[in-house]
Amino acid sequence: MKETKRRVPPRIRRIQTISLVLLVVCGTINYLDRGALSVANPAIRSDLGVSIGEMGLLLSAFAWSYALVQLPVGGLVDRVGPRMLLGVGMTLWSLAQAAGGLVTSFSQFIWARIFLGIGEAPQYPTSARVVSNWFAVRDRGVPTGVFNAASPLGAALAPPLLTMLMLSFNWRWMFIAMGVVGLVAAAIWTLLYRDPEAIGLSLEDRAHLTDGAAQETSAKPTFAEWRSLFAYRTTWGMILGFFGSVYLNWVFLTWLPGYLEIERHMSTFGTGFASAIPFFCGFLGCLVAGWFSDLLTQRSASPIRSRKIPVVAAMVGMALFTVPAALVSSNVMALACISVVVFLANAASACSWALATAAAPPNRIASLGAVQNFGGFLGGALAPILTGAIAQATHSFVPALLTGAAIAFVSAMIYLFVVRDPIPPHAGSREVKN
Repeated sequence: MKETKRRVPPRIRRIQTISLVLLVVCGTINYLDRGALSVANPAIRSDLGVSIGEMGLLLSAFAWSYALVQLPVGGLVDRVGPRMLLGVGMTLWSLAQAAGGLVTSFSQFIWARIFLGIGEAPQYPTSARVVSNWFAVRDRGVPTGVFNAASPLGAALAPPLLTMLMLSFNWRWMFIAMGVVGLVAAAIWTLLYRDPEAIGLSLEDRAHLTDGAAQETSAKPTFAEWRSLFAYRTTWGMILGFFGSVYLNWVFLTWLPGYLEIERHMSTFGTGFASAIPFFCGFLGCLVAGWFSDLLTQRSASPIRSRKIPVVAAMVGMALFTVPAALVSSNVMALACISVVVFLANAASACSWALATAAAPPNRIASLGAVQNFGGFLGGALAPILTGAIAQATHSFVPALLTGAAIAFVSAMIYLFVVRDPIPPHAGSREVKN
């Protein structure tokens, strides 16, 4: 039965707007920074003498550290709060980004990318926690889609913006300039955002935020409660399901400019603008998915099912459209199919983060979201290595793309059949497996 839309108190609406604007700005810079290496791929390989296989390792160095730090960072966000964690993280990743412009060897670049991954790790667990702090549970799909939209927006802006910056100066100054931009954004976030505990909320404000959320609590999670997440099949289904979603997305996120130049023989200038098209489609995918996910939740008795089904449908579509993207001879048709894949990949990602807000106990939303993201970025770390290795061994990207399609389909089935029930609010007080 459709429910009447509730009025949002003016103060809460203002905080929601400021928070989402800040998250989108920070998230866009986040993806501009991580995408800089992909844009400068040919120039860096030429300057530092890096092979295609070594570039795969360099592209994945960020994802390995990013994935591993997801495990502790979600719990830290739930305990310390988004304001502090994202402020510190953005400062660290911006310094690492600037350091990338100063490296003189392959090994130094590896370390710069590792620290970039560590610094960027709080971004999306923080965003999920901000949404859970300032939006009622039934209204979280749209804001989740909005903050997730920063990732394809940053990825879309990266090729034209960073290519022009690189061609106007060089790839080193491109990295340094983006590091400075990130430091400014870190200061603005810290100055403007406040966690709920630091703001005196009225009874009306609190009633709006907790309406429809079972046993909402601000209690900080213990280590036992965090560890108990791994006793539930829902957690493992989300880890393994997100693996395939991020894997295929990262095949294109890390290799698309290089793929268009190497396999499709496009110019550097043409690649810079062509690479942006799929990620603008991904931006729309996040927004559409957030709206659709909320619509299903408001009409369904099962928040888990209404958040999960769009994820599965989008991931199956990703797999299906990757096949013609790999096989067609027309560059225009290939780019069109890739655009559909990236649209669906970002739709799946937005719905996966919304799923975390429905599946987790209220005080472990960032924790579960980060654990899911850990699984995803194991896939993200593997994608550039395996793609580069397959392309180098076969002298073609076709087998690499088909491999990504198969992995995404298997992970969609894991979401469908393994993720079923929410994790009980008191999980961890008694170690009981479902």
